[in-house]
Amino acid sequence: MPAFSVTIITHNEAAQIGAAIASISWADEIVVVDSGSTDGTAEIARDRGARVERREWPGYAVQKNHAAALCRNDWIFSLDADERVSPGLGEALKAWQATEPGARGYRVARASCYLGRWIRTTDWYPDWQLRLYDRRAGGWRVARVHESVEVDGRPGRLPGEILHYPYANVGEHVARIDAYATLAALEMRDRGRSASAAALLGYPAAAFLRNYVLRGGIRDGRAGLTVSLLNSYYVLLKFVKLLELERQGKTAREMKNEE
Repeated sequence: MPAFSVTIITHNEAAQIGAAIASISWADEIVVVDSGSTDGTAEIARDRGARVERREWPGYAVQKNHAAALCRNDWIFSLDADERVSPGLGEALKAWQATEPGARGYRVARASCYLGRWIRTTDWYPDWQLRLYDRRAGGWRVARVHESVEVDGRPGRLPGEILHYPYANVGEHVARIDAYATLAALEMRDRGRSASAAALLGYPAAAFLRNYVLRGGIRDGRAGLTVSLLNSYYVLLKFVKLLELERQGKTAREMKNEE
């Protein structure tokens, strides 16, 4: 039976960490790496049976790889503090432990709760996340935004869901969009992307149609409409920020030429 360790990285997650640990409390080991919480997160995690290590914040992927390196087991299940392991996924993990692993990593669908409703439409679902993996065959890829696990070979899939509580309110959602759009714009600039007029007009419109119509956001009522609009806004914002970076780069070059 393959044993596995659960890793969770935290910073001021007192409102969430207890429920996250409780959802998978039966795991062989739970390791929490905390980056200086001041709200009792570390103490709550210890009280729930987790091993807690302190480390300064180096970035998401680096911190998650560090957490995996601290574990006793080679198989790692990475969980965020705002996530829960659903009962169905818990049973799937126990069934997986009773067999010989057929892949070096496994993807799990993730459902997010938003405006009081589980969103199982739009780009938010099934939102496959590679979270169970053999650290000897892969790890977290460093990226400015949307870090992810990469493993050798083709990943498998597990039934059940990760239950996600991503935002305390819409204001937090909009603030996160702004932060992610900045990082996405930097990545696009590094890849040589351009914020053309066609991109500014076309990509946000296409994102809304994809989310609301093609991926069924219309079925989730006002919550689905809100998610579709804000997903479209994110696409618009990252191209606007890319345009701003292009202008800044042009200005810097012009000033250098004048010198």
